[in-house]
Amino acid sequence: MKHTISNSAVESYRPSKVEVDPLKPYLWLHEEEVQADGVLKKVNTIFLTNRECPFKCVMCDLWRHTLDEPTPKGAIPAQIEFAFERLPKADVVKLYNSGNFFDGKAIPREDYKAIANLLSEYGHVIVENHPKLIGDFISEFRDMLSGTFEIAMGLESIHPVVMPKLNKQITRKNYRKASEFLVSKGIDVRAFILLNPPFLTDERENIEWCLKTVEFAFDCGASACSIIPTRDGNGIMEKLAEDGEFVPPTLEAFEEVFNRAMALKKGRVFADLWDLEKFSDCETCFEDRKDRMHQMNIKQVVLPGVECVCNL
Repeated sequence: MKHTISNSAVESYRPSKVEVDPLKPYLWLHEEEVQADGVLKKVNTIFLTNRECPFKCVMCDLWRHTLDEPTPKGAIPAQIEFAFERLPKADVVKLYNSGNFFDGKAIPREDYKAIANLLSEYGHVIVENHPKLIGDFISEFRDMLSGTFEIAMGLESIHPVVMPKLNKQITRKNYRKASEFLVSKGIDVRAFILLNPPFLTDERENIEWCLKTVEFAFDCGASACSIIPTRDGNGIMEKLAEDGEFVPPTLEAFEEVFNRAMALKKGRVFADLWDLEKFSDCETCFEDRKDRMHQMNIKQVVLPGVECVCNL
């Protein structure tokens, strides 16, 4: 697989999807996160069930919990109500949908008003979206909200070889254009950035290009960057690993990137700790190292490292 990978190639390696209910979100969480004003606030995160994203990114496994058909009208408000009945009060809400909030086949635009009404008690709303799905409909939805608005977009990597190969169909130019458009409309931008994307296998190169991507995102106007260690598990990533074109990151590399990105002091930096144990080789120190990164997430300061015999 030395060439750019197509949608059909990505799909050909996939395992089966998980069966989902269009009237229920597939997951919901209550968390804490530092907001743009520097205050730690309660956050309710809802992972919505909707039509699969039309962009077939090589590294993505979010399609597992999606529908094959367009999301039925009224389903998304029903899912939000379902989650809110099971979640405590919070200041912030994240509506993550395994794709793009402003894809009309994923989140029907006829439901925007009902969604906004359900979110009326939240001071800040965060959704995720593709940089190419930008238009006046975003401002229209923002104006329905009672609080502030933020859009998270996957930048992944600005490495000149990696970026086009990920099949995300974006360039630095259109990512910057999308970010600057959102900022001009008073909308906060969050960037998703990969450590060890496929097609880049040297550890030092991965660290440096991840940091370059973080700096680029902040230069485009992002107020936050979430760094995600690239995982396998979607079929094609296992094939790329077999072919020597994907190497999972080490926990040490993730810690270094997190430390250095936060030390830039250009905005909030978050480490994605989901399934973090996959990247650890030492049971002795893992929990302490995970807790350190969690504390850095909520305090937004670089903390002393955890010493362990595995580092000697």
